[in-house]
Amino acid sequence: MAGGRQNPGAPPSRQMEGFLEMLLAERGVSRNTLDAYTRDLKDFASFLKGDIADATSDRLRAYLQALEKAGLSPRTTARRLSALRQFYRFLFAEGVRADDPSSALGSPKQGRRLPKYLDEAEVESLLAAAHDQEGPRGLRMQALLEILYATGLRVSELVSLPLSAMTGDKRFLIVRGKGDKERMVPLGEPALAALAAYREVRPVFLCGAASPWIFPSRGRKGHLTRQRFLQLLKALAVTAGVPPAKVSPHVLRHAFASHLLAHGADLRSVQRMLGHADIATTQIYTHVLQERLKRLVDAHHPLAAADGKAGPDADMRDGVDFPGKERN
Repeated sequence: MAGGRQNPGAPPSRQMEGFLEMLLAERGVSRNTLDAYTRDLKDFASFLKGDIADATSDRLRAYLQALEKAGLSPRTTARRLSALRQFYRFLFAEGVRADDPSSALGSPKQGRRLPKYLDEAEVESLLAAAHDQEGPRGLRMQALLEILYATGLRVSELVSLPLSAMTGDKRFLIVRGKGDKERMVPLGEPALAALAAYREVRPVFLCGAASPWIFPSRGRKGHLTRQRFLQLLKALAVTAGVPPAKVSPHVLRHAFASHLLAHGADLRSVQRMLGHADIATTQIYTHVLQERLKRLVDAHHPLAAADGKAGPDADMRDGVDFPGKERN
């Protein structure tokens, strides 16, 4: 059923396996991205109740209509259509099909969705709550949060940082991101201090065995998982008085980028630190700033305010330091 539960036991077709192997070998997609493509293709296969390699344009249209009726957002529908388009382009290029049934389909209209972010005061509250925690777990949380806000790493990059990521010059990390591409990201003084303090207690998490990870754990992966870090972050939000629903590792990544731009960083530098292949992906943060400025004008401009009084904007304080800068 489109948009519903998929049959995890249904094996992928030979053509689907070939497509997924191509994504992994030639494009170097991450495991999470590969899993997303697999789910999307299997959902279409469940809808067809047959081999998706033989689908027609009419069946694709029927699938998109079923997704709409199921209440899926235009964004989710567009993502699934993108997966199908790439699959059929692959089949056409490989000579498996003589046509591309997705070529005649239009994309669902979707409005611009700005990334969620925390204002600088909320991030400071999270950092302060982390620094109030004691013991090895507290020092680990401080290191995780300071590094995340200082670098804007993806959560998968953060929890799986290897010891080799720390360069001879301790002010930088070498991060291997999407597509197996490496980038160098700077660390500010708070992140450096938190990392140094954590490394003193890191042996507590090793359980007597050596580990190649900065943040080791007893789990199957050998390092802290994304899910566990999210749990710790939500608990920290409660302590900090920040609504947990607003907080996630990815929201902190957005905060890093938007706060940097708000303090004058150039877009290209932010693109490199985030590891975006296309600067168009980074440009969404300029829209975040535009929305903030618009709210500022609407709230405080003499012609917009009923009482004509202006005041400071909670999101645009001059007294809050930017990510990675030394804090008092």
